Amino acid sequence: MIESQTDWTDQIADSSGLDVSEGIAAPTDKTATLLSKTKTFDQKRSLKSLTVDQSPIWQNWNPIENVGPSNLGDAPVILSLGPNDYWMFGRYQSPKAKRNAKKAAPFEPKPAKLEGFDIPLQTTPFANQFDAPGGIDNKGGGYHAWQSKDMKNWVHHGMVTEQFSRWVTTAEFVDGKFYIYYDYPNDQDPHLYIDEDLTDGKPGKNMGMAFKDPSDGSDCNFIRDLDGNFHVVYEDWTPIDANKRSWDSPLAGHAVSKNGIDGFEILAPVVDNRTTPTGETKTYKHPHWLQHPDFKTNIAKYQVHTPEQEAYGDWASVAIGGRYYLFGDFDPVGGHSMSVGWFTSPTIDGPFEWCDNVGKGHPDPDVCFAEGRFYLITQQSTDYTSPGPWVDGVEVRVGVDTDNDGKSDTWSDWASIKESYDYTPGFAKQVQKTPASISPNDLPAGYGFQFEIKLTDTTDNKSKPMLDKVTVDFE
Repeated sequence: MIESQTDWTDQIADSSGLDVSEGIAAPTDKTATLLSKTKTFDQKRSLKSLTVDQSPIWQNWNPIENVGPSNLGDAPVILSLGPNDYWMFGRYQSPKAKRNAKKAAPFEPKPAKLEGFDIPLQTTPFANQFDAPGGIDNKGGGYHAWQSKDMKNWVHHGMVTEQFSRWVTTAEFVDGKFYIYYDYPNDQDPHLYIDEDLTDGKPGKNMGMAFKDPSDGSDCNFIRDLDGNFHVVYEDWTPIDANKRSWDSPLAGHAVSKNGIDGFEILAPVVDNRTTPTGETKTYKHPHWLQHPDFKTNIAKYQVHTPEQEAYGDWASVAIGGRYYLFGDFDPVGGHSMSVGWFTSPTIDGPFEWCDNVGKGHPDPDVCFAEGRFYLITQQSTDYTSPGPWVDGVEVRVGVDTDNDGKSDTWSDWASIKESYDYTPGFAKQVQKTPASISPNDLPAGYGFQFEIKLTDTTDNKSKPMLDKVTVDFE
């Protein structure tokens, strides 16, 4: 296994156009090559496989037009339940009349058919959108549900929350039930609806408060781990005047529950980029807290820190092959030009490490895997798509020393390798990963083995194939 900085520097026999730093081997230009030293054995061995892992930074995001319903308002929430089964949630916005336009005749819906749907549908004033029976004359309330089979055409099914519960932040899915979480009041404790039928145009069962967050702030994200536990990541405004920082924070709390309904245990923060506390405490006001009949104040206290802190929030998440990613608002120090930022960790317990950011504006994002790729959905006019954390452009071959003279006399053919991804049955936010590897069965046994890798930067964005680890297994 070659993984650490020392491993890379010790095990590379020759390279071209390659930089190795902080345990990552990356091309310095459009192409790079590396040749490993030979691993020797006293007796002949056979190659089982060679597997390459790239840096988990995940920079290969490309901008696209919004993929959701054109009249979806507020922060989008999305769930991908498997092939051709995608759901998006948001506020329903009626068509806006154009200024100085002549008064048009009222829109007259017509019967429609859409592949994959065997229910009666109607056309709507919006392109690629249709009303199902539950969505007809169903425009009010809080968040609504849209369903798609292809991430292009959307069927509106009507309300899933009420007007008072319109601050929806996240959703999950388990055993045929949708768990729709909302803040009440805004930026406070997560509450929950459990809905077994999103097509009836009615909110499900309101379970009330799910998690009593001891801090101010919420805009949380829920994700189930592969054992079925519900994890919540939430904004903790304790160290910052959130009113001046896009209602975000350098601190993200973490709690876990077996059922997602109650019994949450608070764990260590998963993101903690606080600076130095001054010992001073100040206050600010929130515009919505007094809307809650049981909330008696709109004053929040915070601990002053110095120097200025970065702020993150409106969390969303996805796990790929057991590695977790957190996406959210990124409000940097200085100019405060907001964008989508993301962190990663090999476990949900963190701590999560900063990766990168993309775009402009206040995104309030969500993320999912659908149609063979990943979608980063925002409340801005631009969304993003990615083939996954893996960046194409990696070719490998393996050499074998069959006569024990210290030199490779037989080589496998060059092979392009890449990771692949798939849905995990029963989970909306857990994505399976098949590693990037080769298992050449025509190589003879030998006393020594080495490998050669070619890297080619094929993307138009800032991403490039950066090697994190190479693992060679022998029989």
